[in-house]
Amino acid sequence: MKTKTSHSRRDFLKTTGCLTITFPIWTSCGLAAGEIPVVDDSLPGSLLRNPAIKAWLQVLEDGTIQVYTGKIELGQGIRTAIGQVAAEELNTDPDLIEVHLVETGVTPDEGYTAGSGSIVNSAMSVRYAAAAAKAKLLEMAAQKLGVPVEKLAVKDGKILLNGQQKMSFAELLEGKQLEDKVTAPVTLKPKKEHQWVGKAVPRQGINRMVRGEEVYIQDLRFPGMVHARAIRPIAYQSQLQSFDEEGLKKQVKGLLKVVVNGSFLGVITEDEYQAVKAQEFLQKNAQWTKVQSLPVDQPLNEYLRGLPSRKESVENKGSFNATEKTIKASYFKPYIMHASIGPSCAVALYDQGELHIWSNSQGVYPLRDSLKEVVGLPVEKIHIKGVPGSGCYGHNGSDDAAADVALIAMAYPGKHIRLQWSREDEHAWEPYGSAMIIDTEASLDASGKINQWKCELWSDSHSTRPGGDPGNLMTAHYLEKPFPRKSYGYSGGGYRNADPYYKIPNLKIDANFFEGPLRVSSLRGLGAYANIFAIESFMDELAEQAGKDPLAFRLMHSEDERAIAVMKKLGEMIKNQQAGENEGIGYAFSRYKNSASYCAVAAKVKVNKSTGHVQVQQMWGVIDAGEVINLDGLKNQTEGGMVQSASWALKEEVKFDQQHVNNLNWGSYPIFRFSDVPQVEVVVLDQPDKAPLGAGEAAQGPSTAAIANAVYKACGKRVRHLPIRADKIKG
Repeated sequence: MKTKTSHSRRDFLKTTGCLTITFPIWTSCGLAAGEIPVVDDSLPGSLLRNPAIKAWLQVLEDGTIQVYTGKIELGQGIRTAIGQVAAEELNTDPDLIEVHLVETGVTPDEGYTAGSGSIVNSAMSVRYAAAAAKAKLLEMAAQKLGVPVEKLAVKDGKILLNGQQKMSFAELLEGKQLEDKVTAPVTLKPKKEHQWVGKAVPRQGINRMVRGEEVYIQDLRFPGMVHARAIRPIAYQSQLQSFDEEGLKKQVKGLLKVVVNGSFLGVITEDEYQAVKAQEFLQKNAQWTKVQSLPVDQPLNEYLRGLPSRKESVENKGSFNATEKTIKASYFKPYIMHASIGPSCAVALYDQGELHIWSNSQGVYPLRDSLKEVVGLPVEKIHIKGVPGSGCYGHNGSDDAAADVALIAMAYPGKHIRLQWSREDEHAWEPYGSAMIIDTEASLDASGKINQWKCELWSDSHSTRPGGDPGNLMTAHYLEKPFPRKSYGYSGGGYRNADPYYKIPNLKIDANFFEGPLRVSSLRGLGAYANIFAIESFMDELAEQAGKDPLAFRLMHSEDERAIAVMKKLGEMIKNQQAGENEGIGYAFSRYKNSASYCAVAAKVKVNKSTGHVQVQQMWGVIDAGEVINLDGLKNQTEGGMVQSASWALKEEVKFDQQHVNNLNWGSYPIFRFSDVPQVEVVVLDQPDKAPLGAGEAAQGPSTAAIANAVYKACGKRVRHLPIRADKIKG
């Protein structure tokens, strides 16, 4: 698949130069002799909202095919996977496919790139649109050539008659502008004939990343571009009182403008180093109101449990009656960071009444809707182009950086302005993954099976994405006319996967939602991470109580054949593994959202009982994500999820003082180094006749639980409060 490598303004504004494939009426498509039609009368949600073929697929004048996606590249390899499905349905070499990432006014509005939904929605929409386009091209060619459609085929952007090339797609279309919509049923290419889908097609851009070429939003440069930084308050609620502008002018050469709007303070300079120096000067020479509002006088879990909360019943079937044999345990997950490797960055240009923004936001359309009130422009005058970002795992600071630079660009028109967050900005001001508490109780029947299960959890929201509300943009809180932050209490994220994916006759799940002291939003897996950690740790505790093997105990409570298959495969993978002295092997399983990918994980750890150091030696994963689109991408997503989860499990925890977060660098907020990364092996169970499910968030929960269970096996210490630090192990 082709990848655009330049990001000039001309490219940004360019929307012409292609022929649009659209048709007035959907009719049946022609199939090559011997094809067995695969007909599907259900269409992906993104396609239902954007049914025009031209929204997803166009043919360029040079015969290449441009495919549009409303998703951004976050490391999931969506550009490659979408190119594969388009190439498959069009029977075309993937190198003839160019995938255009999300851009307002150009690509379909698919909301957010989130929830492991890129394949499920965007790639499948492209699949159906490509199939519809191929069928119509064949029909048009049959009419033009005066032959039955059954005698025609497509290959590499050409129409073939009896195997001989007759015309290209572009020649067939003759520059026509046709309109059509994809409607069910759609005939897809038989899966047994797939040439590209299911294969490990190398991800586009990897070679450029390795060579350090321009790939990310942080690499974007324009001629004459100037640079900007924002200066943050000393605490969430602090207000700007004064700053030394005259001193700044004397200290920093190249200062172009200071932008002040209420308590929002930004600088524009000729080059980036000057912007850094200006930011440092103002951090030392600006006065803010002092606020000490964060709780530091009691353990965080106790403080959160005591906050006012709203209770919601998630599941209630059968009955629960605590007895003397009821087993109880409480688990805790602290606030954790996205800790993006590349700090947030955005570029903006305000020119001739229009605002252009380049951002790696996970939702440029919702961001545009949120910005309109902040900058005072109608959405028609705001244009946002998605550019891949480095190390993005959810709602990090990307939208806020875009809001920063939008405000600054409005005050300094006619120039491209690049705004780069520092490492300290990123760690201190990103929205974190919420801390959570999960209390569990259960009892066993005479056969050792779980008879009743009760869970009560406490969580903040797991989504404060912009969503059209300017109050969800951090920058907007500090304006002269501030937009207040509202709590939408997205409760579904908190109790995601709180319901065990096991057969349990009596089940009661309650969720309590509080508004905690830190700014929070979506982080990979949302509440599923903590809930699965608790469930799968507790399953091991119950298995021990029942005197059962942990993996066999899980199988005892499983009815779904696909769940059973991943667990049995995991058992096969590690059947010859032996745990030595101070070593342990732990297991865990989950089905993400209880409706998406199945994932079973095993971890082998070694514990130094004297120091408390835990080394994750090896991890094994088995995943069933339905139909595999890109085998390499699916494995990479799973491996990456396992390693990131191991880092969360052993190292990551946001700390704060009375004013604000104080993990401002990698020293105070350590993540896994290369030397910490275990050997990882992943097996994919392909289900070509099942729907693809997406895999980006399947492995995090079971991976941490498997590590915690392995630690218990290795040293007998059951750690229920993350992270699994040395002080909880030694002794």
